[in-house]
Amino acid sequence: MANELSGTQYGLGAGDYRATVTETGAGLRELTYRGEPLILSYGPDEPAPAAFGQLLVPWPNRVDHGRYAFDGAEHQLDLSEPELDCAIHGLVRWTTWHPVEEYPDRLTLAYRLHGSAGYPFRLSLTVRYSLDAATGLSVRITARNTGTRPAPYAHGTHPYLTVGEPIDDCVLHLPGRRYQPVDARMVPSGPTVAVAGTEYDFTAGRRIGAQSVDLAFTELDRDAEGLARVRLEGTRRSVLFWLDDAQPWLEVYTADRVPEADRRRGVGVEPMTGPPNALASGTDLIRLEPGESYTGSWGFTAGPTPDGT
Repeated sequence: MANELSGTQYGLGAGDYRATVTETGAGLRELTYRGEPLILSYGPDEPAPAAFGQLLVPWPNRVDHGRYAFDGAEHQLDLSEPELDCAIHGLVRWTTWHPVEEYPDRLTLAYRLHGSAGYPFRLSLTVRYSLDAATGLSVRITARNTGTRPAPYAHGTHPYLTVGEPIDDCVLHLPGRRYQPVDARMVPSGPTVAVAGTEYDFTAGRRIGAQSVDLAFTELDRDAEGLARVRLEGTRRSVLFWLDDAQPWLEVYTADRVPEADRRRGVGVEPMTGPPNALASGTDLIRLEPGESYTGSWGFTAGPTPDGT
């Protein structure tokens, strides 16, 4: 058995698509199409840098000072981002997930989140990765409250789209009509703002250039099936990302503070059920009653090259 830091490596394939999912955190480590990466990846024997491909449960993004109240009780989370005095990205990124279904083109992993001092609730989690030769990768996560009391819940994930070149030369199509301003500690600092007329309007698609972005967007344009779509276009190829309406928020990050080799070579697209600090603010926070479940889905498809292939 291999001894990689990220545990067992689960390989999936369908048509020209290949994916690798890790035992640690059930994260998406690699995704390629015709041998070209669709997401920023990392080696199997290193921890995921900058949350590459990780699942964020039971909250994405940050919790201000790690403190929140739920049903009249105060809770204090460990400050996993001490430099900003925040708790960040949930509790399952470094945990061991177990396979419950494994086929060449699909995989389901599960994890039981038991209660802790900062999060005294129980969740049963499953994530299903499925590859299709025509449509690419789809991911579905489900959380079920297996405890005896209602639980506050939110989720997200943290992939970085890439087309194999610096993003400054890429065109980004982003469906968000409003964005969430934040302060210097990346905590929401006021109500959402319309993107129209601001530097954060990518609804029609435009070149990223030197612009830095690290914000949550909402009021996402959606099709008749409730899907919102992001597209990153390079000079040679493109990649598309979709998220269903279980996630009304999308964090977008231009990879300015990732390891140097990948800096500004990808765009973080993080579907989220709530905005930053949702656990404390209650904005779009999900209340899971005992026995209730919540499911969200997202996915990736290789876009056309300039010659249309």
